[in-house]
Amino acid sequence: MAVFVVDSNFFIEAHRITYPLDIAIGFWNKVQKLANAGAIVSIDKVKQELYDRNDELEAWCRANLPEDFFKSTAEVMFEYGMVMTWATSKSEHYLPYALKEFLDADEADAFLVAFCLADRSGRKVVTQEVSEPKRKSKVKIPDACIALNVSYVNTIEMFRLLGETF
Repeated sequence: MAVFVVDSNFFIEAHRITYPLDIAIGFWNKVQKLANAGAIVSIDKVKQELYDRNDELEAWCRANLPEDFFKSTAEVMFEYGMVMTWATSKSEHYLPYALKEFLDADEADAFLVAFCLADRSGRKVVTQEVSEPKRKSKVKIPDACIALNVSYVNTIEMFRLLGETF
């Protein structure tokens, strides 16, 4: 079974929109269970995005995710180079600021794709983003995944594939 590598928006949209921490306790208990079992992980760049808000979500993550939940991206620099090469090859399509944002070393998106590219059969990206191949103002994670043959799913698809309910 593949490991699911969650994007920042997995947490942020759940907390702010769909599954607030104070109401959807079953969701957050399930996230904690899956994290402790190693079925879901994330990367250091996502941690940076989550831990810069000093909010309820950050406090929940600090208290409920295992210490090794956020994996280092230092080992996927070769794959990150492949993602960079793909993105820059699309400079005729994407606006310069869209490419700059996607390839910013502090942003998680390209690193998520690279992390899963390093083990295509063992890792899947989990993101709430949807493919928008005609969009020029933002490089979407699914579009990078499609181009680089990396599997991706949204949150609900992940739960279905894991056979999980809450």
